[in-house]
Amino acid sequence: MDNLISCYWSCRMIPMHRGQYRMRMYDRPDMGGQMNELSDDCPNVQDRFRMSDINSCNVMDGHWLMYDQPNYKGRQYYVRPGEYRRFNDWGGLSPKIGSLRRITDFN
Repeated sequence: MDNLISCYWSCRMIPMHRGQYRMRMYDRPDMGGQMNELSDDCPNVQDRFRMSDINSCNVMDGHWLMYDQPNYKGRQYYVRPGEYRRFNDWGGLSPKIGSLRRITDFN
């Protein structure tokens, strides 16, 4: 594999979702501060919303992957419908989120 290291930290089944995708992101904990709503993939949070820290979010519809770097790179965090009052609620090491992607059915 020529110096390529692959590892999986976890694996989980994700329920199939059909319908809308909606998430509200906040720059402060406990759904406070500036709010932005997202319903599609976002390759660069800073460019699109002028925010780099997401301290809390409310996933209203769908299942999402959050990445700590732009263009869907870096550490991934899976979020499903529910409230995440602090970045560590989704397993984040910091509030820095660079990109977000919907988990869709590829059939």
